[in-house]
Amino acid sequence: MTKSQVSTLVEDPASVDAAIESRFSARAFLPRPVSRETIAEILRVARRASSGTNTQPWKVYVLQGKSRDSLVEKVCAAHDAIYANPALAAEYKEEYDYYPEKWASPYIDRRRENGWGLYGLLGITRGEKDKMHAQHHRNFCFFDAPVGFMFTLDRAMGRGSLVDYGMFMQNIMVAARARGLHTCPQAAWNGYAKKIILPHIGAGPDEMLVCGMALGYADETHQVNSFHTPRVPVEEFTRWLD
Repeated sequence: MTKSQVSTLVEDPASVDAAIESRFSARAFLPRPVSRETIAEILRVARRASSGTNTQPWKVYVLQGKSRDSLVEKVCAAHDAIYANPALAAEYKEEYDYYPEKWASPYIDRRRENGWGLYGLLGITRGEKDKMHAQHHRNFCFFDAPVGFMFTLDRAMGRGSLVDYGMFMQNIMVAARARGLHTCPQAAWNGYAKKIILPHIGAGPDEMLVCGMALGYADETHQVNSFHTPRVPVEEFTRWLD
């Protein structure tokens, strides 16, 4: 550790806290471009994330312009095809279990609260499958964000690298907030990794998709961005041992 890291004082803790607490999953973005220099600066800051024995297991693919639009077109077509013929879903399997096979409380309760809270805000009621599909489809447009990230991990790495990855991605999201940008981390892409995404981005055969992320300037006027998920109080998940 360098002297500057040891001695550096965070002179405005409130701004750090604000960057963390104002982070949310934006689901509507403006077409306003984000410069390559800004993206590179965010990644430069994010690379200071902790990782076991400093393995730094992250590999980042940044999609803009034609590469972004082409991927959107491919995955949206596949998503629509599955909706028309659910049997095709068997061809698109995630490589790792992001969610549990069997849900239990309180996690399933929070998941339901999140899903129906979002759909309710958008006026989508239970059973309106076409509207649900259309909203889920928005994931594969990066919610109109001009920048899409795809994060991959070497298959040789262990589960701990996913912990490292979470810290790296959180750094990206917080650094984005410091620059007036918003993000949306997206596991929705994972099922399309092997057949579409990894070949599209030129990832090697030893790479596994961790997830995607949208980055851009949030549309402050869009109703969907008024949806903010609650958090349980500290007392609910903390046990003090003296």
